[in-house]
Amino acid sequence: MADLPALAALFDGYRQFYEQAPNLGAATRFMQQRLQRGDAVLLVAEHAAGRGPLIGFCQLYLSFCSIAAQPIQILSDLFVAPGARRAGAGRALLQAAHAQAAELGVARLELTTARSNHRAQALYASLGWVLDEVYLAYSRQVAD
Repeated sequence: MADLPALAALFDGYRQFYEQAPNLGAATRFMQQRLQRGDAVLLVAEHAAGRGPLIGFCQLYLSFCSIAAQPIQILSDLFVAPGARRAGAGRALLQAAHAQAAELGVARLELTTARSNHRAQALYASLGWVLDEVYLAYSRQVAD
């Protein structure tokens, strides 16, 4: 909880990256709920010296794969502050996510990203993530 203000600011930046209007209040409430309810795994990245604000985060949710009859994790959010990019924080967060998933015994990690997010796609591929070319993903809005 001590990191909530820095985490919420990063989360708000993440949402803006995906073309959402800035809303630090909503970002703070959302992240506070995740921390209080414990319904997400949150990994954070700090400056190498351990001083200063958080520079990145990764948020994962437990889910299940009916076909494999096993638990999986959805890597829902990965974000590194613009000024801290290309220094290895995203790679470190993805490696930490993989390690904690292995500890939990989940079958696989899944993520989605924007088609235009080529830098992230290159990073994922370099770490062994494989683009799904079998299934199409659909979504349907339920509430505004």
